[in-house]
Amino acid sequence: MQIWVIQILNSLSLGGLLFMLSSGFALIFGLMRIANLTHGSLFMLGAYVAATVARAGYGLALAALAAMFAVGLLGGLIERLVLRRLANNAQGQVLATLGLSFVAADFCLMVWGGDPIPIITPALFKAPLRMMGLIFPTYRLVVLVAAIVSALLLYLLIERTRLGAMIRAGVDDMSMARAVGIPVSLLFTTVFCLGAALAGLGGALAGPIFNAYPGLDAEMLPLALIVVILGGVGSLAGTFIASFIIGFIYTFGIALMPDLAYVILFLPMVLVIAFKPSGLFGRVST
Repeated sequence: MQIWVIQILNSLSLGGLLFMLSSGFALIFGLMRIANLTHGSLFMLGAYVAATVARAGYGLALAALAAMFAVGLLGGLIERLVLRRLANNAQGQVLATLGLSFVAADFCLMVWGGDPIPIITPALFKAPLRMMGLIFPTYRLVVLVAAIVSALLLYLLIERTRLGAMIRAGVDDMSMARAVGIPVSLLFTTVFCLGAALAGLGGALAGPIFNAYPGLDAEMLPLALIVVILGGVGSLAGTFIASFIIGFIYTFGIALMPDLAYVILFLPMVLVIAFKPSGLFGRVST
């Protein structure tokens, strides 16, 4: 029984991290129609920044805030200095973000080296929780709670604020949003910063579980792509649900059928593309 509890918590914590990564990716793609292939690198940079701040003795909470700020600022610079110059050039934007992902990978190797950098779990969350004879890893529960809180805050931002209304309008009909006076240029930068900051937060919180290491970006980006395709572009609820679906499929697939883990992981994406291209919760464009 204990092993199944651990696997379920591993799935839930991975789903939470995938939501923090994929929600920003989905927002950026839904509004700007940019497949931001640097998003995995932003997640990895968040882990490295958090590791650096935590090792300086400032604690994981401040490390996560520093990662959000630094990676969010970097996202804004990428949008302003690179992607803005490639407006209306989708292929150029994809190639540029792919190139930036290689630059980020080499930058991390140059600055932090090739060895994994561990991030120590805060002392408050090191001791496991015990309930009904079962042991629950405390930090994985904290990651799950952080993901749920992030989802609620993001929902309130999108559904209950003026900024959220502009984002929804831009996702639904960009031409009409421009026509009614929405500052699309500023909106693009804001959404890119928000998406990057969420990826940075996910990377920081993933540090005590995965460590910061070269290649983390290449492992996480395909999972984010699967989540966005499965949940539906621009659908926050779809991204949230799909993140946990993929978290469970990936964790249990590796544990139970390691030889077929990637077949099981990519099969839902193939089926969704074949039978419901808009995603499980996406809306069909008209």
